[in-house]
Amino acid sequence: MEHRGPLSIGWIIAIYGIAAAISAGAVLKGLSVPSDPHLLTGVLGLVITLVTFPICLYLTHDSSSDSKTESAIDADRLKSQFMRLTSAIEHLEETLVLSDDARRVVNRHKERALLRGAIDEDIKNQDYDAAMVLVRELAERFGYRADAEEFREKIETARTTGEQQKVRSAIAHLDTLIANHEWDKALYEAARITRLHPESPLTDGLRHRVERAKQQHKLEIERRFLEAAREERVDEAMDMLREMDHLLTEQEAEQFRELARGVIGKARENLGVQFKLAVQDKSWDHAATIGQRIIEEFPNSRMASEVRDLIDTIRHRATSVQRD
Repeated sequence: MEHRGPLSIGWIIAIYGIAAAISAGAVLKGLSVPSDPHLLTGVLGLVITLVTFPICLYLTHDSSSDSKTESAIDADRLKSQFMRLTSAIEHLEETLVLSDDARRVVNRHKERALLRGAIDEDIKNQDYDAAMVLVRELAERFGYRADAEEFREKIETARTTGEQQKVRSAIAHLDTLIANHEWDKALYEAARITRLHPESPLTDGLRHRVERAKQQHKLEIERRFLEAAREERVDEAMDMLREMDHLLTEQEAEQFRELARGVIGKARENLGVQFKLAVQDKSWDHAATIGQRIIEEFPNSRMASEVRDLIDTIRHRATSVQRD
């Protein structure tokens, strides 16, 4: 009993020597074969042996200075720790020597959790194609077909929801173009939305939507023109004529031609009267403004030719009045 402490030291040194020898053998074996798992096992064994050996020596030496009973208890504790360490190393070596497929079976629960997390992240980032690749991996390589079906449904729901949001946003922009009567841009946008989202039911009939709105606008303009012409609201009728000029084809405009000539003639006469009155009243600034309208709106008329002969003088007088 008096020599239990030294014997414990010797026993531990012997065990660690054996462990180091086994680890060194594993290293040598691993070095003989490229990428052999024995190499990693041996390296880990040597590291653990070299790190823990001084600690055990210290604990054993410290315990030898105590009572014989405490030394025996410490020795038993060290033996137990060593056995656990040896078991952990053996388990690590067994894992390393397994094939890739075998390791995948052993770690399938962890890999399942990792795959599920990666799929959820792809869905969150709207990377649906990448998510589907991982779903196939989950079903075909690991056999979690129920999980895969659950994710497929989740992906399709997210994809459909995101697609509908994009389509609705694009259609809202299209409606703005329609409200602003930008017909060419609206037709282009309708075609673009249909090309980008051909499978969405929301894109059905977008071109007809634009054409229908344009036709309704044309009818409204025609109605307002007829009412303004009948009530001799010449300026408003002229505004409607300008709008109709951009909307109607030559065939469509034919039915309004005679009435349009009357409105145009009346508008020209009204401007002529306003121009003459402004000149008579020596309201040169107003006369210059009316004269410019006659030149721009009726450039080929006789009245426009007469105004051109006077416009420079009228503008000069308007400038002189402003200086005074």
